[in-house]
Amino acid sequence: MNRRALINWSMAAATAAVLAAALPSAAAADALYNVKKAGVLKVGTETEFAPFDFIDKGKHVGLNVDLFDEIGKELGVKIEWVTLPWDGVLPGLESGKFDIVAGPATITKKRLERYKFSPPIAEATIALLKKKGDTSIMKPEDISGKPTGSGKATAQLAQLQEFVKKLPKQGDVKEYVGFNEAYADLAAGRIAAVGNSLPNIAYVAQTSHTFEVVLPTFGVKTYFGFPENADADHVALNNAVAAAMAAIKADGRMGKLQKKWFGVEFDTPAEVKDPAI
Repeated sequence: MNRRALINWSMAAATAAVLAAALPSAAAADALYNVKKAGVLKVGTETEFAPFDFIDKGKHVGLNVDLFDEIGKELGVKIEWVTLPWDGVLPGLESGKFDIVAGPATITKKRLERYKFSPPIAEATIALLKKKGDTSIMKPEDISGKPTGSGKATAQLAQLQEFVKKLPKQGDVKEYVGFNEAYADLAAGRIAAVGNSLPNIAYVAQTSHTFEVVLPTFGVKTYFGFPENADADHVALNNAVAAAMAAIKADGRMGKLQKKWFGVEFDTPAEVKDPAI
């Protein structure tokens, strides 16, 4: 190789090295590759949303904990939990603090514009929780003019607000960072009812003996799912999680977990493509 050819070759090699350093490999940019390489799936959630995620005697428990243990087995990775208030969970997903949100979150049209969702894990239709023995609220419409509350930045809050707007008298709808705070205010008599999904409040009523559920549900039929990043780097990971959940549902593990935490099984679709809200 003559001197000029050697110089040209060296320059080309240097340029290729610079480009290789500047551009990550396809594998390195893929979220599933990174999760498998680390052997860890990072899951973001709040712990004030029983029976999905909550603290019991100092331990993080709930349907999500049990379900992600099974998802981890299917993917061959460990689960690492990252907990924070709900209004910080979705921003945390977008900033890359974790790979998926356990939450869960109600699947809505607006959220599907920004996030991908796992297969639904339960129904999320809203109902009311009241103090046990409160005969002034026998149906949802009886909260007319009364103060109520729900969780900040939740679909349940939005549906409660819309419902209250249509009542003869509009009571104040308070927003709470966590549902436990809303339940505490309900127990103290500062609000008359809490709007939340039927699975959540049914569990609270069953375990607290302080509250009871107001039926029927109101609003539209909705479902809970796990929010995921919708960008191209997360397609393989999202597909892997969906496949894991399909296997868990097919062999009956999902139904057993629903019975354990809700007392009933939910007939959920494989995917929600066109939410009712």
